[in-house]
Amino acid sequence: MLFGGEQPNPEWWGMDRIMLIRVVVAVLVSAGFFFAMRSPKIVPTGVQNVAESMLDWVRINIAEEILGKENGRRFLVIIASMFFATIFLNLTSIIPFLNISSNARIGMPLVMAAVAYITYCWVGIAKYGFFGFIKSSIVLPGVPLPVHFLLVPIEFVSTFILRPFTLTVRLMANMLSGHIMLVLFFSATQFFVVEKSGIWTLAGVGGIIAGIGFTFFELLVIGLQAYIFALLTAVYIDQSIHADSH
Repeated sequence: MLFGGEQPNPEWWGMDRIMLIRVVVAVLVSAGFFFAMRSPKIVPTGVQNVAESMLDWVRINIAEEILGKENGRRFLVIIASMFFATIFLNLTSIIPFLNISSNARIGMPLVMAAVAYITYCWVGIAKYGFFGFIKSSIVLPGVPLPVHFLLVPIEFVSTFILRPFTLTVRLMANMLSGHIMLVLFFSATQFFVVEKSGIWTLAGVGGIIAGIGFTFFELLVIGLQAYIFALLTAVYIDQSIHADSH
């Protein structure tokens, strides 16, 4: 008892399997890039070459493609962090004995979407000021005054409420649905092969073939979701920089 009240719940801070996966992935990815870039050479070799190739791909195909060279390099750290955090956390969904992406639960997608959203707002406010950024984001130029009463609330909800929400749900829903499908395929395989016999064994074999095929499809989804999340982060930052010309 604490000051006569109820004893605090000891489980609210507990580290479950999902949180452990997040911590392990974060440590491994950070350690991998630190090890690769700890003593960089002008002509990269080995792991440095791999790390630089990965970073260059994000820089060229996402950051600079959307933001241009100057702003692409300026915001490369956050865009690359989004990309690699998403793709490596997603990869745990097809690793044996882990079998789930921690992005299939809303916590991590929500944190990353919040970081992207805060960056979006910070860039715009730093350039236009608070009220200038809000006005540039929700007031469409060249629109008759009466129409603003309809468009301004729609633009406000779309820009400042739905944007972080959709960024979160898109990632979580895709990874959760992939996890559910893999569980169904491989659970069906175990049920038909172990619990049943005869003709059901063929159904079990079909289940494992379908599961393996869907695993390769999930690899495509993993890479695609990382690309989309980083790309949308870059797009939002670009819209913030050019809020006065939307």
